Amino acid sequence: MTKHICCRSLIGEERYSDSPQLLFSGLLSHFATYFVLKYMSGFGNEFASEDSRCPGSLPEGQNNTQVCPYGLYAEQLSGSAFTCPRTANLYVCSWLYRILPSVRHKPFTPMSCGDLTENWNEVEPDPNQLRWKPFNIPKSSEKKVDFISGLHTVCGAGDSKSRNGIAIHMYTCNTSMIDKCFQNADGDFLIVPQQGEILITTEFGKMMVEPNEICVIQQGMRFSVDVFRETRGYILEVFGAHFELPDLGPIWANGLANPRDFQTPVAWYEDRTVATGYTIVNKYQGKLFSCQQDFSPFNVVAWHGNYTPYKYNLENFMVINCVAFDHADPSIFTVLTAKSTRPGVAIADFVIFPPRWGVADHTFRPPYYHRNCMSEFMGLIKGHYEAKEEGFQPGGASLHSIMTPHGPDVDCFEKNSTAVLKPERVAEGTMAFMFESSFSMAVTKWGLDTCHRLDKSYYKCWEALKSHFNPNWKPSSK
Repeated sequence: MTKHICCRSLIGEERYSDSPQLLFSGLLSHFATYFVLKYMSGFGNEFASEDSRCPGSLPEGQNNTQVCPYGLYAEQLSGSAFTCPRTANLYVCSWLYRILPSVRHKPFTPMSCGDLTENWNEVEPDPNQLRWKPFNIPKSSEKKVDFISGLHTVCGAGDSKSRNGIAIHMYTCNTSMIDKCFQNADGDFLIVPQQGEILITTEFGKMMVEPNEICVIQQGMRFSVDVFRETRGYILEVFGAHFELPDLGPIWANGLANPRDFQTPVAWYEDRTVATGYTIVNKYQGKLFSCQQDFSPFNVVAWHGNYTPYKYNLENFMVINCVAFDHADPSIFTVLTAKSTRPGVAIADFVIFPPRWGVADHTFRPPYYHRNCMSEFMGLIKGHYEAKEEGFQPGGASLHSIMTPHGPDVDCFEKNSTAVLKPERVAEGTMAFMFESSFSMAVTKWGLDTCHRLDKSYYKCWEALKSHFNPNWKPSSK
């Protein structure tokens, strides 16, 4: 499947767009060639791809030939333990055939982590309902901030050393990564762009990811992020598990996120020497380290395997919903899950609240009031969330911790308690999502204080709720 058109200029500059007319308008004199970003369809598939500039670069019949085609190096990237049962693991490994192996670099040295942290004891626990106004994006005219320096940890729990936990980050940036890439040795990144598309170059190829799409960069995969404007988004990081499709149970084969709609990039390489030094940034045991090498790491000419980066368009989600009465649990909106070792309990679920029909009779249709044994972190990509149309804004967030009560604000309750129930579209033009976790997450100092975006009046949205109790109420006669 093809989607984005790319122009490469005579000086190596690249431009990307959905619209060929927009891309080429006024630029024809500057650009010499163009090509499309291609993707392969499927989830957990055994893929094989080679850059069309080097036909036959994938070895035939074996993985580790004595001499690889084109004089390439064979390198394996493993996503699971060697002894993990094949039936229990979708992500075994991929073989990469590259111009130089990734082992050729100078030693790693510690670097500043900025607001990226795994210290869950910076501040005292806070069990209150928390909501953040849209997180600030630095102005490019004031300070250049790329994807790595724009990472800020909001909350999390667990430990990357013991390979069991979760972290939630925001990224806010305004400039592309130049001669620099990022590798997360601790876990997987699920990236949710909210403002501004991001072009992600990986060892497996390129992906353009726009708001209302997500992508997953799995543990150990090196990638670089290009941005085209002031950009913001959310990241769910999991330690010790990979994301997979949820079990469908009685839904059986058709529904939720269909495997065919996930997209994996095709092979793309650059054979580029960087005399001034190319920087590899490695997230390891919650800290950042960097090293130097004199060549681009995106030198993989061909690859095959099932351990890959991938993207997904949330518009493709096949919604399951209540068609009779009552409000179904939000688990029916699960896109991806990272399972724990306890059956049926997730380290983290990625859940969305997409546009859909509301038709339930005799029912309070918005989300109900509840307390939960899970932590619920919510974000908003666009539009207005149905349970809180005011205050919860795109680019902001909320956290309802384990057993902390939450639910519709007073306006939502009063409106929907008296509404005439008829079929109606819900969340039209909106996409809210939730990172739900079985971990009791701690909020960082940045999240509670330094970001200066915490809405300290959040609790007031429930203060006007009043008692409707009538001790003289009688059931209506039928």
